[in-house]
Amino acid sequence: QLQLVESGGGLVQPGGSLRLSCAASKFTLHYYAIGWFRQAPGKEREGVSCIDRSGNNTNYADSVKGRFTISRDNAQNTVYLQMNSLKPEATAVYFCAAAVRMFGPCVLAAEYDYWGQGTQVTVSS
Repeated sequence: QLQLVESGGGLVQPGGSLRLSCAASKFTLHYYAIGWFRQAPGKEREGVSCIDRSGNNTNYADSVKGRFTISRDNAQNTVYLQMNSLKPEATAVYFCAAAVRMFGPCVLAAEYDYWGQGTQVTVSS
């Protein structure tokens, strides 16, 4: 089955930036819609952003619009999440997920078939 690996997390001061990557080594990611989700301690997993197979259509949670950007690079077989103007509320484990087919809202975790292990993002001064 498809295995996803996230990277790029770390400790950042408020207002700083990070770029997360989601990669798969043995499968072609352009066959999948990709979503980024996050889960903070004691909270439910929430959708952050998603991108369709072509890379032409993207969606963002209201909480990150204007600050986060999702993109995909087929040559690198990688999907990115550029996170700017980070706030402490963004502290969470961020997960990459892939969907073979999607018919509902891409911000719903139930739409996805494969998940990575997650990467920790901590925003603190």
